[in-house]
Amino acid sequence: MSLERVAIPSSRRVALAHDWLTGMRGGEKVLDAICELYPNAALYSLVHARGSVSTRIEQRRLRTSFAQWLPGATRFYRQFLPLFPTAVELFDLDDYDLVISTSHCAVKSVVRPGRAVHVSYCHSPMRYAWDQFDAYFGPAQVGRARHSILKPVMAAMARWDRDTAARVDRYVANSHYVAGRIRRYYNRRASVVYPPVDTEFYRPADDHRQPRSGFLVVSALVPYKRLDMAIEACARLRAPLSIVGTGPELARLRSSAGPDVTFLGWRSDDEIRELYRTSWATLQPGTEDFGMAPVEAQACGCPIVAFGEGGAAETVVPGETGILIDTATPEAFANGLDEARTKSFDPERLRQHALGFSKQRFLAGFQAAVDEAVHAARYTACEDRQ
Repeated sequence: MSLERVAIPSSRRVALAHDWLTGMRGGEKVLDAICELYPNAALYSLVHARGSVSTRIEQRRLRTSFAQWLPGATRFYRQFLPLFPTAVELFDLDDYDLVISTSHCAVKSVVRPGRAVHVSYCHSPMRYAWDQFDAYFGPAQVGRARHSILKPVMAAMARWDRDTAARVDRYVANSHYVAGRIRRYYNRRASVVYPPVDTEFYRPADDHRQPRSGFLVVSALVPYKRLDMAIEACARLRAPLSIVGTGPELARLRSSAGPDVTFLGWRSDDEIRELYRTSWATLQPGTEDFGMAPVEAQACGCPIVAFGEGGAAETVVPGETGILIDTATPEAFANGLDEARTKSFDPERLRQHALGFSKQRFLAGFQAAVDEAVHAARYTACEDRQ
């Protein structure tokens, strides 16, 4: 499916909504691709840290919520989660007849005008409010007093998230795993369009004989990623581990890491590509909704060691493009690392598999989903008039 076959509507008044713009992570890469489909669309976001995302996004007509003006909002936005329902409902979308939200938190619940069609690209139902409250706001993370205060607040957010699910006309999930979560929490069906991976940029080095050493993690440092398991597994093998990323878990992870673990912070795309090309394997110890880093790594000829649940079960071919671990323990993960370190993987097989998640496929698949939603709405409107 090629980009030339995608019909990009030019006359439709389109609004894009994204939770927050504070870094160029997987969700922002999806938004960047959608901006390519809709070059004239306005963009709404709860919070925007200027200069933190791609030029294509930064140049958009951008409107932020009142949360933008709260002290420290661009760094500590999660502290203001209870305010986000009000913030998204205050967005004025009356001028638009197509609303596209890219949501993992609150913006799927924007209030759109009655004539508008709302398509939500859902990265995940709100993790903090549903099944990962303790990982983010457990007593060990925020203290017992704050945990007790936040528990009923986030339970209320879960109810709001569920009750506003009908504001979306069409859900598009980033994986079958997330489609299952949408069905479980929202009682809604979702089609699946995998996120866009830049397989032109992420490609093997010209010299396939380039030596490899050490393991690699490319990830935000947040609780559900379970990076402490990757650290302990590498320690069991006395194998070097490089971690690219930042986040609230940095201090805790650094305190538990040995001398063979290097925290690199955020690195440029060129630097990350070079790390993919020169590492034994890229690790994903947590359950990801999709996980773009493993696909980027495979596009560069780098195999994956991942917990075999969630997105990894859809992006890794066991024994061919990586190793999937059945049990989420450091011991099992260490065994998988040892196997990956000694096994011979075919870089061309890795790359060919990654091409199935290309940006071109995303653009065509997502545009088709939007067009189907618009056509379905028109058909329903015609039926109602008869």
